[in-house]
Amino acid sequence: MPIRPCLLWIAAGAAASLSLPAQPAASSDVAATLQRQTQELFDALVPGRASVWDQYLDPDVTITTEDGELLHKSQMVSQIKPFPKGISGNIKVIDFQATVHGAIAVATHVEDEFENYYGHPLHCQYRTTDTWVQTSAGWRLLASEVLALRTDPSSIELTAKQAEAYLGRYSLSPEISYEIRMRDGQLEGQQTGRKPEVLRAEVADVLFVPGKPRYRKIIQRDATGRITGIAERREAWDILWTRMSSN
Repeated sequence: MPIRPCLLWIAAGAAASLSLPAQPAASSDVAATLQRQTQELFDALVPGRASVWDQYLDPDVTITTEDGELLHKSQMVSQIKPFPKGISGNIKVIDFQATVHGAIAVATHVEDEFENYYGHPLHCQYRTTDTWVQTSAGWRLLASEVLALRTDPSSIELTAKQAEAYLGRYSLSPEISYEIRMRDGQLEGQQTGRKPEVLRAEVADVLFVPGKPRYRKIIQRDATGRITGIAERREAWDILWTRMSSN
């Protein structure tokens, strides 16, 4: 997988060697070990120390990347290479929590990443959930899933004419509508049966609700420029609202 900005990530893992104890370790001790191992694996990413990943991934590990790709051990290890000149960074594991069930442990944590991408500073965060298994060689990563933590995009100020053009009622069904109106000089939207929400513009004809960065409201226009509706977009899927009236 090519290295991309804000993708130091892919999974969380293991590191320091751990012998199988004669007696079960306390949960707090296991959590501390797993957190230390997780941090070691992320520390191995930038310099490309693939041997760390090879040693501490279980042979049957399954890793789900933030792109939804499934990777097995050989695929994951083969991707651990030194970052090219011009890309640098570091990841700190924070908000680490682990629950231990005998020889199985489930951990969740946030990767707080700072990267310099050809002179451009980037800050990204990912939430990872890991399943660990205790073996004769120590704790090994058996499964991992990564989610990118999204943030609101930058917004622009619309002109009064631009904002006024969006005002009106949009219909999803005979029972459900969405009204865009002005309140105290700010665009506001409200769906039937729900509370009002602030609307901001990412660019002209692309609106979003602060705190809901996975969603966009794309203004639809016909060939003459007349607004005909809204495509409420989540990722790549649209729910279409038809414009019924304008204010």
